[in-house]
Amino acid sequence: MGGDAPLPQKLAYMACHFSPYGTGLSNLPPSLPPGSLLILNDRIPIIGHSPQRIANQIKQAVDTMDCAGVLLDFQNPEVKALAALSEYLVSELPCPVAVSDEYAGSLACPVFLSPCPHHTHLQEHIAPWGGRQLWLDWAGDAETITLTKDGASIHPLPLGEIPEGGHWDEKLHCHYSIENGPDSARFTLWRTKDDLENLAREAEELGIHTLVGLYQELKQQHPS
Repeated sequence: MGGDAPLPQKLAYMACHFSPYGTGLSNLPPSLPPGSLLILNDRIPIIGHSPQRIANQIKQAVDTMDCAGVLLDFQNPEVKALAALSEYLVSELPCPVAVSDEYAGSLACPVFLSPCPHHTHLQEHIAPWGGRQLWLDWAGDAETITLTKDGASIHPLPLGEIPEGGHWDEKLHCHYSIENGPDSARFTLWRTKDDLENLAREAEELGIHTLVGLYQELKQQHPS
């Protein structure tokens, strides 16, 4: 990050981890600006960790740094310990706790939704969660869809491989290009800076409460 690069007005700390050496958390920040979000993810697996100790560590951090909330960005599916910890922290922490859609279920908490796929309308993406407060992963990623006689396969695409130009889909808030082969068609879909801003406007219109994006990713997003 260059010295003159402006930081976002609202910050989120990414991220705390389950300690590989103990029963609590590691990588807790020494300080954060007031009003920041504290994120806990499951990049390090949860194995024998103490929900009570984790809750106490987060409570202390939230109180000391005046955090606006906590985001449980748990992505590994069907882990009983993560489900139990999510339920416990939602009930114990004194601030808003958003939980990834993998574990939010019927918990009384905001739902942290995975990024809206490029080929899906935002309203369709959020439809299963009607009535819940929604936080959206506002991602500047890209994807390819390859169609063959056997069906479609979808794969992520590094930002550095995004093509220039392309066509624009106003309703999906994305750009796309098409490559035809002898036995397949390959669609590349991505969101420019303008697409992301349009997606954010629709998110606000649909009542989505919070957008959470990776700064390193969004700041280098294709500019047009």
